[in-house]
Amino acid sequence: MTEIVKNGTPHDTKGDVFTSYNVDDFDVPGGRDEIWRFISLRALRGLHNGKFPEQTAPDITVTVADGQEGVEVGTLAKDDERALRAGAPADRVAAQAWTSMDELTYVNVARDTEVDTPVHIDVTGHGADKTAFGGILVELGSHAKATVVLRYQGSATYADNVQYVLGDGAKLTVVTDADWEDDTVHLSNHQALIGRDADLHHSVATFGGQVVRVVPRVRFGGQGGNVEMLGVYFADDGQYFENRLLVDHSEPNCTSNVLYKGALQGDTETRTEARTCWVGDVLIRAKASNTDTYEANRNLVLSEGARADAIPNLEIETGDIPGAGHAATVGRFDDMHLFYLMSRGIPEAEARRLIVHGFFTEVINKIPVESVREELENRVEDELEKVVL
Repeated sequence: MTEIVKNGTPHDTKGDVFTSYNVDDFDVPGGRDEIWRFISLRALRGLHNGKFPEQTAPDITVTVADGQEGVEVGTLAKDDERALRAGAPADRVAAQAWTSMDELTYVNVARDTEVDTPVHIDVTGHGADKTAFGGILVELGSHAKATVVLRYQGSATYADNVQYVLGDGAKLTVVTDADWEDDTVHLSNHQALIGRDADLHHSVATFGGQVVRVVPRVRFGGQGGNVEMLGVYFADDGQYFENRLLVDHSEPNCTSNVLYKGALQGDTETRTEARTCWVGDVLIRAKASNTDTYEANRNLVLSEGARADAIPNLEIETGDIPGAGHAATVGRFDDMHLFYLMSRGIPEAEARRLIVHGFFTEVINKIPVESVREELENRVEDELEKVVL
């Protein structure tokens, strides 16, 4: 009989990987492990093997508009049954964060409540020489509607678990903004459980940090759910950004759409490089009939010294679906677009800037929070100031 050893447990699909809340149930990862093979383990400051810097408490604040009723903010013990519904960590760093944290920050929107003003959750780091582990649970009751802006800032060595639990018919828009200082290492595990006829709009923006890895995992708890997952990222020399996601279609009549776009600029005079990695997994299980899904990742390489890896994966166990597709590209400027703009009197440098702006606008315009859209447009402009186009 084959002995099953911790995270070496065999599994049929990527939706059935080993999970646990206990870090000791996971082996220390190696560079050849599939889910770690693109990232430099030496750059993780011991988050993966328990040899991290001195631990400190996370700094998490929640801001709700004055007078807003139906929104509860507090904390939960990590063994509270409400904290265990979205799913257990699927890698050692996420399990380390769960094991090491004391409690979760809890935001609950009561059923039938519509929150007009975004709820802001701010996570602040207080130095890369200190390690913090956080946990956040956002729960929406049946037919509730809310927008959450989750912003990371400061300098940190940080790992966390963020959970979203949507009741039947609930609608949640969440924007994750990794606006870290450039010496930050952050590994984040997101778990979402989508109720019947519920809708999740999940966006991730990554512009700051030295190493930032976001791993969203979505599963459906009932029919009729819809998920839209968006991402934008802009990596400079010495930065590594990874987005690794899973949409697990386990219920019929659900839809998902994934679109991530990133740009990279390196520096040929240094020994480092700008690197990004995107891995998009979509699983359609045998009973998930009438699933409609599409995922795409587009990468624009602006200079030498930059590398982007893009890996879309589809696992389909039923043919009873209207559509399922995926695409990924890594490339430089479209010469035809450049020629078109220059032929109308626009200087080459300005034409290149317009192309980059247009590249990101498709995603940014889909984020339904005006202040966030404006902030991201400004960050793209700031990044372009550093590029010799």
